[in-house]
Amino acid sequence: MSLLDIRVPAVVLRIDRNPFHHGTLGAVRSLGRAGVEVHLVADTTGSPVGASCFLRHTHSPPLPGASPEEILAVLRRVADRIARPAVLVPMDDASAIAVGRMRGDLAPSYLLPAMPSTLAERVADKAELAAVCAAADVPHPETLVPDSPAEVADAMLRLGLPVVAKWSRPWLLPAGSGLRSTVLVRSVQQARELFLRTEEAGSRLLLQAYLPPGPDRDWFFHGYADHSGGVRAGGPGRKQLAWPRGAGLTAVGCWTPNAQVQALAERLTGELGYRGIFDLDFRRCGTTGRYHLLDFNPRAGAQFRLFADSAGLDVVRALHLDLTGRSLPAGTPMAGRAFVVENYAPLAALRAAPGGRELAWYAADDRSPGRVMWAQWCRHVSRRLRERLGTPPAPAPAARLIPRAASPSLTDNEKASS
Repeated sequence: MSLLDIRVPAVVLRIDRNPFHHGTLGAVRSLGRAGVEVHLVADTTGSPVGASCFLRHTHSPPLPGASPEEILAVLRRVADRIARPAVLVPMDDASAIAVGRMRGDLAPSYLLPAMPSTLAERVADKAELAAVCAAADVPHPETLVPDSPAEVADAMLRLGLPVVAKWSRPWLLPAGSGLRSTVLVRSVQQARELFLRTEEAGSRLLLQAYLPPGPDRDWFFHGYADHSGGVRAGGPGRKQLAWPRGAGLTAVGCWTPNAQVQALAERLTGELGYRGIFDLDFRRCGTTGRYHLLDFNPRAGAQFRLFADSAGLDVVRALHLDLTGRSLPAGTPMAGRAFVVENYAPLAALRAAPGGRELAWYAADDRSPGRVMWAQWCRHVSRRLRERLGTPPAPAPAARLIPRAASPSLTDNEKASS
């Protein structure tokens, strides 16, 4: 018998068009394995998540850059189709921020944590986060927000080279602009060129003191703050390998006890009155040994399945249990457990894992997403290589039109998308 209330479906929402977002698949699998009816509002074109056997229906997502009103309209259409209250699980910052702002409009169709409507946006904004950390006495790299090219030069002089340049609201970056949310800049000219693209980026440019990476310096904390504010599920993890190396997402992570990181996470979420799933990124300063908060993501992190305890509880299941009025089981942390993203760390996926391991894509009870991932990943890598070498892409095979009457029967997912 499932611990979760399987009468209540879940809607997993992702606006960002990232076909290789393994966290979305993790949420679908975690809830689906528990017997919950899972609906996905996301673009599954070329994405392995659409092949999961734990996915009941897919629904067309809002377009990139959609207004809050357009996002609300999509979610209302999905709610009308489901016809009963559902737990809503945002999987990217844009979704989490939109859902937070529309909390009142989404009730009672969706079950959501109770917290201030603008709090998700406040912590996701890199400029606001610096002020939040200062108020909560949580270490944060020195951050300056220049208002002119001259102030860019002054900031670089004060912070020293290199400097981390961040857009305060990366979810607003336009697709195809070539702008990245975070860049390590090594000259005043490079920083000025970024500053001149502020209007295009849609938010302010931040310049932040650089904390060099190193062994045992990159940490993260995933958790769920329940209705009473207590941090449940999740835990501290150490990033063992990043993609791209040194500054990217977690390719290999390990559940590693860390009392300092845990205390910082609990103090910050407690003082903010935060409720719901969160994902924090920390870097330990090699000089002082202090853990500095780099990012506060108001939603599940892509590697959240690392923190599945002995009772099978993770942050997504904790959300569903809490919002449906059920008790959260008291499991034991699985210290030493590893999480590996196979396409970024294929050799690590083959090594022995004495503490246990979860792979991002492969699962014995859900094999299709893994097969789709490798096929799509090979095409993705080949395309990127051709772009770098300037080789024209191979012509696509001619499409074969099939009369509608002769089409094969649609799967549940295809019916939900049509």
